[in-house]
Amino acid sequence: MAGPQMIMFDQEFKQISAIIERLNHEANAKVCYLVDKNGQLIASAGETAGIDSTSLASLTAGNIAATSGLAKLLGENEFSIVFHEGQRDNIHISLVGQRVILVVIFDSRTSLGLVRLKVRKISNELADIFNSLAQKAQSSGSQKTPFEEITDQDIDKLFSD
Repeated sequence: MAGPQMIMFDQEFKQISAIIERLNHEANAKVCYLVDKNGQLIASAGETAGIDSTSLASLTAGNIAATSGLAKLLGENEFSIVFHEGQRDNIHISLVGQRVILVVIFDSRTSLGLVRLKVRKISNELADIFNSLAQKAQSSGSQKTPFEEITDQDIDKLFSD
């Protein structure tokens, strides 16, 4: 099941983007995506042209949800890694810190073993960042966000003639 929306701060977003870029380079992948469990794209790196990132993100989240259901039917908590092998491209999907989904699309330029090794290595880095974000959100939980201060009247005034 999808969790609550997370708030991404600029510093963490830059760290995440750099990690995804590094993974894409070190694993010699075609493209890497980081998606939240709600199907929202967080970051991407690599050859993203020609790929509908929005659809990929939502379908990946659905894939993880379906796989979670299968795991529960078999008495497992989850299957944290999913791999799809195609004729040209392969997709490695993994859960990171129970919060986000890491998607690596690769072809014959690299191997599944290298992708799994690099994903395992950077997953801890990403999990640390998302744990930090969760702590920031909890510590500022009592403070109002700018969006909570906007009323329906404010929106009506903005769009009135």
